[in-house]
Amino acid sequence: MSDGAGIVRGSWIGTAVFAVTAVAGVAAPGVFSWVAFTVAVTLFVAGCGVFVWAYALAVRRSRTDEIAVASLYLLSGSAPKTVRRHLLGSLAVEVAVALATAAARPYTIAATGILVPVYGLGLAGLWSARHGTFAPRQPTTRRR
Repeated sequence: MSDGAGIVRGSWIGTAVFAVTAVAGVAAPGVFSWVAFTVAVTLFVAGCGVFVWAYALAVRRSRTDEIAVASLYLLSGSAPKTVRRHLLGSLAVEVAVALATAAARPYTIAATGILVPVYGLGLAGLWSARHGTFAPRQPTTRRR
């Protein structure tokens, strides 16, 4: 997992920071809820940027490789099992924490955490766009 290990590590670090701050924000609202809000919005904005960056890299690679959305963002067939397990595991933790904290304090700023999984999806896409394995693009025949 040496290729893209920093991306995998970054995914787990962001997930851990989100989980700790989100749970603290629900358990002890007040200052902690604003910290959790700030972390959630920061990860969402970073995730949006990484998502677009991954898409741009994939568009460039699509000239020579056959890239599908499922293989790009969900790592379907494009990543080794360990990488896929780590990146999608991190995403699953983000989704679980986001749903749990939003359910625990609905209609509050704790619900902002529901945006965080964009971070995990973006990093999965970035890993795939940079290090993923795709089939070569097949030539298409033109219709007359």
